[in-house]
Amino acid sequence: MYILNQKCAVVVGGTSGIGRAIAIGLARAGADVVSTSRSMNAVETVAGEIEAIGCSTLRHTSDMLDQKSAHCLHESVLASFGRADILVNSAGITKKMKTLECSDEDWNNTMVVNLTGTLRAGQSFGVSMIRQNYRRIVKIASLSTFVAFHEIAAYGASKAPVGALTCSLEVEWAGKGICLNAIAPGIIPTELNRSILETSRGQELLLRTPMRPFGVAEELVGAAVYLASDASSFTTGQIFGSMSDSQPVE
Repeated sequence: MYILNQKCAVVVGGTSGIGRAIAIGLARAGADVVSTSRSMNAVETVAGEIEAIGCSTLRHTSDMLDQKSAHCLHESVLASFGRADILVNSAGITKKMKTLECSDEDWNNTMVVNLTGTLRAGQSFGVSMIRQNYRRIVKIASLSTFVAFHEIAAYGASKAPVGALTCSLEVEWAGKGICLNAIAPGIIPTELNRSILETSRGQELLLRTPMRPFGVAEELVGAAVYLASDASSFTTGQIFGSMSDSQPVE
């Protein structure tokens, strides 16, 4: 039930951090995987890893700041594979700053990539997925979907609605056969947040993480494969999370 042979997966934001780990994990489970981001060099690198596993891929960049880019990605996947069975939304950005110093540009870019981008990808691929016999959508939420963190208000404000969007689309699309769920990781060091975690704030977060040390991106692959597989055929509208403790550990 967890084998993804003859399935085509698209991982938006799939060339670094959590997205890359999930893309490689889906390929190891047997899926052909299109791992995409804004960087062609990164796309080429991950595509080579996917092909080394023995799976097919497509070298295509995408930018969720641009709605046309999401549609272009969808059309290219359909032209190469005929369908997309699995969509993973993992594109994300963050920037640590005082809220009083947050510019409109910083705010808007964070909201568009982290929230609107997940909607754009879902809209682009949802139309063709509804016509298929197999459809799975997995969103990457965050611990910030549930709790607040210091000086990343834009990121938190963009990730909290990802949980609401997951539940809303589940209500709307479940009757059309789409299983739509999210993964909300605990603290996973990546290039996106490493500079924050190397400060005293990182040490505080470590104290509030019951399963110390922090997790690694590869530990999310099992959940992603489950949600992408036949095993999750009656699972939808769920947010799989690994929460930190709400109080510092004594």
